Amino acid sequence: MQHVRSASEAARLALACLDLTSLNEGDTAADIEALCRRAQTAFGPVAAVCVWPRFVGLARGLLPVGIRVAAVANFPAGGLDLPLALADVRTIAEAGGDEVDVVLPYRALMQGRVAECAAFLAGVREASRPLTLKVIIESGELATPALIKQATRLALDAGADFVKTSTGKTRISATPEAAAVMLAEIAASGTARSGFKASGGIRAVADAALYLQLVSANLGPDGLTPQRFRLGASALLSEIEACLAAADLR
Repeated sequence: MQHVRSASEAARLALACLDLTSLNEGDTAADIEALCRRAQTAFGPVAAVCVWPRFVGLARGLLPVGIRVAAVANFPAGGLDLPLALADVRTIAEAGGDEVDVVLPYRALMQGRVAECAAFLAGVREASRPLTLKVIIESGELATPALIKQATRLALDAGADFVKTSTGKTRISATPEAAAVMLAEIAASGTARSGFKASGGIRAVADAALYLQLVSANLGPDGLTPQRFRLGASALLSEIEACLAAADLR
């Protein structure tokens, strides 16, 4: 396994791969403006901001081109309503978004409705091109490693650019155990393109470092870039900044 050598190295990698997110029900334009200011830190920019579709245009107008704008679709419910998901995708694309984070209909998958889930993802993939597509499998709700593996495979077969653990809206979000299953499946797919996003409950640089190690072990050191690894962990940013500030003082 490739090891991240220090906390400051982990912090720098985590910052470069961070999706700074605000997906609260009561989000306002002022909240998104503050988010976009936070995305441009003294230590460098985050990879992306992630917002509701209605805020994509605002975020895009506030951010430099190097910070991508992501927004959610079919979120957080993850139903089988394809027209609703496609409406989200259309809003994101027309407002200048770069990335779509769509929720796999995970409850339907748990009921064995695999073909319907595959058709849903195919429809979203077709509508979202050429934007980056991240498929959220809600790994904390899937009961077994076999289901997590199946959900990951469905996402990859549909052409997902990233497979993402969680919405952050359920009791269990990202876990190293689920990440290991997902990353093994991504690695086994044989593509050098698909990536992984851990989201929810990651609040410490040490937590981020664990996911960095897992990504490196499964995808190689080339996987530790924003093109193949993301962290949905907005609560982590303050600790990242504190860690990097302390490193700069040494």
